[in-house]
Amino acid sequence: MNIQIFGTKKCFDTKKAERYFKERKVKYQLIDMKEKGMSKGEFNSVRQALGGIDNMIDESNKDKDLLALLKYIADESKEEKLFENQNLIKTPIVRNGKQATAGYQPDIWKTWA
Repeated sequence: MNIQIFGTKKCFDTKKAERYFKERKVKYQLIDMKEKGMSKGEFNSVRQALGGIDNMIDESNKDKDLLALLKYIADESKEEKLFENQNLIKTPIVRNGKQATAGYQPDIWKTWA
């Protein structure tokens, strides 16, 4: 397994994801999205694995204006806007090769072993 966890230090679910993999002695790489966001390739890979851009958006984000904008702009623009504003992505994003999850998803992670 080649696990990458995209999240932030303050995100509770990111900490829980880290603990999940630590407890199972699975090596992972943590990428702090406040310091370094996803590359375009990583972003596209995650979007594809999650079945679209809408599954990546954190509906409970505090930036309600930007969330509203994302809801009403054309799909082509939505992807670019989310890539530019990665703070709107639901965390943690956990990647294992071509597979990915958004949010805390231990039931899916245990099928990756």
